[in-house]
Amino acid sequence: MTAVFSHGRLRLYLLKLLDDGPKHGYELIRLLEERFLGLYAPSAGTIYPRLQRLEADGLVTHTAAGGRKVYEITEAGRAELRQRAGELTTLESDIAASVQDLSALAGEIQNEVRGSVRDLKRELREAARQTRRTRWAPPGFGPTPAPAPGPSPSPPFGPPPAAGPSSAPGPSSASASTLAEFDKRLAAFAVEVGALVRARRLSDSQLRTAIRLLDGALDGLRRLLR
Repeated sequence: MTAVFSHGRLRLYLLKLLDDGPKHGYELIRLLEERFLGLYAPSAGTIYPRLQRLEADGLVTHTAAGGRKVYEITEAGRAELRQRAGELTTLESDIAASVQDLSALAGEIQNEVRGSVRDLKRELREAARQTRRTRWAPPGFGPTPAPAPGPSPSPPFGPPPAAGPSSAPGPSSASASTLAEFDKRLAAFAVEVGALVRARRLSDSQLRTAIRLLDGALDGLRRLLR
């Protein structure tokens, strides 16, 4: 649960939402998610126990409709809203500030992810160009291939000199180098995002938002590399 709803403030906000009209639990969850621009959504395990407590306290009632419980505020619930009007105004301001912070955090993480994805796409395009250039190069273009092995003439005296190690890099060394560069970039990205998130001392809901953004970036990479 997001920090703005600590100390019984979610109970107050549920009364405020029900004061606008009867609603079932899923509608309340959806309205809260919309209020936080999709960056926070309470779970059913958070909402329904509080509705049950509100009903036990006589602040709401429910009726069954279509297999769902529809909750409605009572006069006692409206009286509590009037008594806590100042607290509700403060809560609305705190929610607006929390949404602004979550949006800023989401924007920072998205910018980091977009930059890393752009770098990866650029490197993939360059690798594809290099592959096409090598595959379709005309004869005589590029490095000269090593001569085919054959019998070498015997020197006039002594055995032939021992062959030294080849200095020409093969395709396996180039592939290993590219993979090492990718691993380096990936590790640097993980360290930078981790430092960014830890520096902000995020709440659980903000961390879950960051996790969802990273999952979205991973899905985008999967689609790109199919």
